[in-house]
Amino acid sequence: MAFLNIDGRSVAYRLLGAEANPLVILAHPLGMTQAVWDDVLAALLPRYRVLTWDLPGHGASEAWPADGGEISSGALAAEALALAEQAGAAHFHFVGTSIGGVIGQQLLKAHADRLLSATLTNTGAVIGNAELWSTRAGRVREEGLAAMAGEIVPRWFAPDLVARVPALDQGWRVQMGRTDDESYARLCEMLGRTDFRGQLKGHGVDVHLLGGSEDMATPPETLQTLAAECDGAPLEVIERIAHVPSVEAPEMVAKRLLKWMAADRARVGEQGVAYAEGLETRKQVLGETHVARSTENANSLDAPFQQMITRLAWGELWGNEDLTRAERSMITTGILAALGREELELHLKTAKRIGLSEAQLRQVLMHVAVYGGVPAANHAFALAKQLGWGE
Repeated sequence: MAFLNIDGRSVAYRLLGAEANPLVILAHPLGMTQAVWDDVLAALLPRYRVLTWDLPGHGASEAWPADGGEISSGALAAEALALAEQAGAAHFHFVGTSIGGVIGQQLLKAHADRLLSATLTNTGAVIGNAELWSTRAGRVREEGLAAMAGEIVPRWFAPDLVARVPALDQGWRVQMGRTDDESYARLCEMLGRTDFRGQLKGHGVDVHLLGGSEDMATPPETLQTLAAECDGAPLEVIERIAHVPSVEAPEMVAKRLLKWMAADRARVGEQGVAYAEGLETRKQVLGETHVARSTENANSLDAPFQQMITRLAWGELWGNEDLTRAERSMITTGILAALGREELELHLKTAKRIGLSEAQLRQVLMHVAVYGGVPAANHAFALAKQLGWGE
């Protein structure tokens, strides 16, 4: 876990995965922590860099300042953007559950240009009503979350799951009791003020909605209303799931995220890939500095060539998710080493950004020795050592 100071307050976050992979930011529900995503991470990390964080007063994040005034959805979206900046990502996928989905809606409203996609689960353009949230905030301040956890936590999970795994309910009651009461209360009041109706159309972002048939806090009807607000975004409701699908059915959630965040390649044979999409992939893999230098150095002779390789090599090939970027790196490095191409140096550097291990690179170059020739492999090993590979 790492910490970032945002507006004078310590925010706890995790940044996992290879720098060269596209970033996905995951936002947790009210009263929980970033740990709700733990069982989804293994499926995402081969293809994505993943950032999770704790909301104010939740988990290991510092409480909202007593004199800090009300919390707004804009302030929470600003946290997400600050964390994306910390990760060095100009664009990112966003996934949010419950209040996390509210943050996603704020990003859609005010910062759609930063989003590669948005998946909103168990949330709504309006959640409950102002009176409900004001009442809960008052009770939290009066009674404390530790005392109220017993009535709130069971609503998060489907009854069948709680019956099968009672420790799940007990564990999250303990965690909720550790949450800062005042921060939670101000987040409740924020939800009471939040209304995104009429503000989410025409943003041009690929949005998917996910809900649970057993969700009492944001039932399917709430998500249907949100779908209409988001230009008819597709909605899927999972049966026998309640409010926190990443905990209740992590494999199902991971499968859907991998499908929804993947680039649409259905008509690539007819239409190709847009230059902007290829450029985004090229920057992620090679780094913005290298791409900027290549672009600046291009002139009237080779500018069309730079555009072609950006669309073809980076958009159509590296942007295709049939292989992970680590797998593509191994293939590319092996071919360049066997052929003795000068681009080998660039891709040995890139292999580090992608997260290739020393053992993986060694095996690639040993295959080159057997199938491409020992001199080619010897040159590649020497070059790799010059670039800092090995101890």
